[in-house]
Amino acid sequence: MGFGWFSIIRLGLVQASIGAVVMLATSLLNRVMVVEYGMAAAVPAGLVALHYAVQLARPVWGHGSDRGHARTPWIIGGIAVLGLGGMLAVLALPLAPLPANALLLLGFIMIGAGVGAAGTSLLALLAAGVAPQRRAAAAAVTWIMMVMGIVISAGTAGALLEPFSWVQLVKVSGGIALAALVLTLLATFRLERGVQTAAAPEPASEASLGDALRAVFAETAARRFTVFVFLSMLAYSMQDLILEPFAGIVFGMTPAQSTSLSAVQHSGVLLGMIVAGLGGSAFAGRAAGELRGWIAAGCVGSALALAGLAVGAGIGPGWPLAANIGVLGFANGVFAVSAIGAMMSLAGEGNKADTGLRMGVWGAAQGIAFGLGGLSGAIGVDLARHAESDGRAFQSIFAVEAMLFMAAAVMAVRIKGRIAGQGAAVKFREAEA
Repeated sequence: MGFGWFSIIRLGLVQASIGAVVMLATSLLNRVMVVEYGMAAAVPAGLVALHYAVQLARPVWGHGSDRGHARTPWIIGGIAVLGLGGMLAVLALPLAPLPANALLLLGFIMIGAGVGAAGTSLLALLAAGVAPQRRAAAAAVTWIMMVMGIVISAGTAGALLEPFSWVQLVKVSGGIALAALVLTLLATFRLERGVQTAAAPEPASEASLGDALRAVFAETAARRFTVFVFLSMLAYSMQDLILEPFAGIVFGMTPAQSTSLSAVQHSGVLLGMIVAGLGGSAFAGRAAGELRGWIAAGCVGSALALAGLAVGAGIGPGWPLAANIGVLGFANGVFAVSAIGAMMSLAGEGNKADTGLRMGVWGAAQGIAFGLGGLSGAIGVDLARHAESDGRAFQSIFAVEAMLFMAAAVMAVRIKGRIAGQGAAVKFREAEA
C-alpha cells in the first residue's frame, strides 16, 4: 500500500514548483544580469555553479529528514528558502556592486539549499511511498510536471515582463515564488499522514551522519550506483551549453533557428520520459520491465546520437541536425526517467531509516556532475577550437560524451538483481567490491 496516482500527481505539483523557481534563478536572471544590467557572463555562470556546489550538502538534508518523523516540513521549508533566495537575487540587481554581490551570493546559496532540501526530501518521500511497480511511471509523472512548471513559469514571466522594468521583475518573481509556496502547501496537505496511516510509518534514523554514510557506502550496489549517477549525469550535462553554439558555428544557424532546436530536444526528452515511464511500469516483473535495461538503452541511444552529432560536425550543413537532436532528446528522456526510477527503487527498498540519506548521496553526485559537465563541455570546446578547426573541436567533445554514456551503460548493466518487480521486494545479489 502507498501513494495512489492522485497523490503522485500532487507530489508532481511540488516538483513543478521547484522547476518554476529554479527557472527564474538560472535562466531568467542569467539573461537579465548580462543583457539588462551589463554584467560579465561569468557572473551568472559562477552563481549557477555556486548553487550546484551548495547541493553537495544534500546528504546532510536527507539525513535530517530521516531523523525526523515527517518529510513534508523539509519540502515546504526548502521551497520557502528557494523562493526567498530567488527574491534576494532580484532585489540585489540595482544596488551598488558590493552589496549587490553580497546579496547575489547569499541568494544563490539559499537557492541551492532550497533545491537540495526540498528535492531530496521529495524524492525520499516518493521512494518510501510509491509501490515498486509504479516507480518508473511516478518518476516520469513528476519530471514531466517539473518541465511543465518550467515552461509555464517561463511563458508567464515572458508575457508579464513586456516592457521590462526592475519593479515589474520584482512583482513577477515574487508572484512565481509565492505561487510555488502556496501550491506546495496545498499539494502536501495531509499527504504524508495519509500514506503513513495506510502502512507502517518509517522508522526514524538514530545513527549519526558519519555512521549512516559509512553504512551506505559499505554496500556494493550503493557505491556502484553512485559512480553510475556521476558518469551518466556528467555525460548528460556536457552538451547543455554547447548545442546552440554548435548549431550556429558549424551549421550557420541564426539564434531563432538554434533556439528551435532546443524545443525539438526538449520535445524528444518529454516523449522519451513518457515511453520509459509507461514501459517501465507496464512491463514491471518481466524482462522488459527491468529498469536497468531501460537505463542501458537510454545510455546507448544517447551515445549513438552523440556519435551522430560528431559525424555531423565533420559534414556540416546537409546533416539532419534537427532529427539527430530529437533522437538525442528521446534517448536522454528514456535514460533520465529510468535512472530516477532505479534511484527510487534502490532507496525505497533499502534500510527504511536512511532513504533520505541515500537520495542525498545520489543527488550530490548528480549536482557535482551537472556543475562539472556544463563547465567542462564549454571549456573543452574553447580549448579545442584554439588547437583545431571548429568542427573537429565539437567532434572531440561529442566523442567524449558518447564514451561516458557507454561507460554508464556498462555500469547500469552491472547493477545486480532486478530493480523493479511486480509487487516483490527488490533483491540485489551483491558481488565483491
